[in-house]
Amino acid sequence: MTEMDENQFKGYRILVVDDEKDICDVIRFNLEAEGFVVSASENGLDAWNKIERNTPDAVILDFMLPGISGLDLCKKIKDVYHNIPVLMVTARSGETDAVLCLELGADDYIRKPFAPRELTARLRAVLRRASRRESHKRSGVLQAGQIEMDLDAHIVTVAGNASHLTMIEYDMLRLFMENPRIAFTRDKLLDRIWGRDVYVSDRIIDVNIKRLREKLGAEKKRLETVRGVGYRFTNDPE
Repeated sequence: MTEMDENQFKGYRILVVDDEKDICDVIRFNLEAEGFVVSASENGLDAWNKIERNTPDAVILDFMLPGISGLDLCKKIKDVYHNIPVLMVTARSGETDAVLCLELGADDYIRKPFAPRELTARLRAVLRRASRRESHKRSGVLQAGQIEMDLDAHIVTVAGNASHLTMIEYDMLRLFMENPRIAFTRDKLLDRIWGRDVYVSDRIIDVNIKRLREKLGAEKKRLETVRGVGYRFTNDPE
């Protein structure tokens, strides 16, 4: 990692949400040593109040919380502040939790116990992806059949009805619509959507494709499976 990479996000405000104070303290200590400005909450309600008062640049969010669960809080954050990166933390080892986190819009997840350096690396990764997303913004509307993607308003409609996509689903659909008839392998989707520095299994990629198809309704036929390759979007489905 270059010195520019290390300094790029110094001063960024990070909210850590975990009901175990010791874990909050460890995360705060390590992130502050890297130049981040850290605040902490031990429950979902307090975290939401802090987000509303002083919107952070990213949230590190525990899966299990008293009151508002981590998953519910993640969904609420993404519904209202969809550009805030959320890094979920889970103590469970199963893939189901990871899929749930990503389905609800989390940008990445990490399992306990974790090394502080890994947490910092994953935080920087989601911040870089959010930064690239902002820098690649452009005005206009993408359209294919009854699918309309307003890039300014960050709204997707299908047959005139709003389709509530997670950030991952939104980024996938935009990538496909901007590159019609290009077949993307799973590795290429991983690189373009999640980034090289985040491990995501084929299962999680396929789950996001399945959910995106469901949200496209009658237009799901535009998102084609290319056997032995991956997926592509077509403006002229058969």
